[in-house]
Amino acid sequence: MNFSSVYIEDEIAETERVIDILARVGDIPRIRIERYGEIFNRAGQNFRLQKQAPALILAKKHGKKVLPAPDGYGFEQGSGFYFSHMLNCLYDCRYCFLQGMYRSAHYILFTNYEDFMHDILGQSAQAAGNVFYSGYDCDSLAMEPVSGFCNSFIPFFANRPEMTLEIRTKSTQVRKLLEFDPLPNCVVAMSFTPEAAAKRWEHRVPAITKRLLAMRKLQQAGWPVAIRFEPVIAEPEVENNYARLFQQVFSTLNGELMHSVSLGEFRLPTDFHKKMVKLYPEEGLLARETICSDGMVSLAGGGAEMMQAIESRLLTHVDSSRYYRCA
Repeated sequence: MNFSSVYIEDEIAETERVIDILARVGDIPRIRIERYGEIFNRAGQNFRLQKQAPALILAKKHGKKVLPAPDGYGFEQGSGFYFSHMLNCLYDCRYCFLQGMYRSAHYILFTNYEDFMHDILGQSAQAAGNVFYSGYDCDSLAMEPVSGFCNSFIPFFANRPEMTLEIRTKSTQVRKLLEFDPLPNCVVAMSFTPEAAAKRWEHRVPAITKRLLAMRKLQQAGWPVAIRFEPVIAEPEVENNYARLFQQVFSTLNGELMHSVSLGEFRLPTDFHKKMVKLYPEEGLLARETICSDGMVSLAGGGAEMMQAIESRLLTHVDSSRYYRCA
């Protein structure tokens, strides 16, 4: 992975983790800064232009590091939380809400992992059986060769079987995970859309076949794996496209050993959608007729009937006890 430059906050510049990361990013310009907001939050930035040559920002996360997961986001029966050791994603999916959330396309890597762990323990102490989701504001594995996320968080959760970690990703970077013994309380969840949708909207994302092979390696090694069929985008032949995808997925992976499987329709906060339309005025997906409800935008032509039809096809491959609908 290539970065145009790396910005380093003064407070963490001499820490061991930052020194290790800098050794891995190679010989690129290095700029010291006081706070990451100087770069990430400044006005007048263009997310689309920056995406062509983003920088890496190494920073310390202050304030709340563990937040309640949005309603309907995950599989948990009890309390669900998410934490983001990174902001922004290496991939460039045209439907991604991050384009409407942030001014900047630069990648932020918060390196104070131990502070995240402290807050995770604090949340877990309040209620047993918590699920913690990593991959809401980033792709947790895509930058693993630089971030060293697994080296820190897999041992942490290995010693705390009462807590569950979900790593959500589109990446094939599973080599580091395979170096560890599989954890029953660590779920690796891969997101998929049908091939036609992936080719149109999922730029820089590894091919479906490569991602499925990575998931098969994990499953064969004993890791709990999950599939997130998200976002479901209404279009002609969508049911048949998903039928083909389901056949491809479940001929590669063992559905009986799957931790969980979900479907989730394409939805965006209204403000995010407006920003994305301005960024990509030529993108047909963002120019389509929409339906607004409770501050969220969805596509006309989708809805309950489409989702039920796709769901019915999915449940011929996997037991309903392993399935949930993502709100």
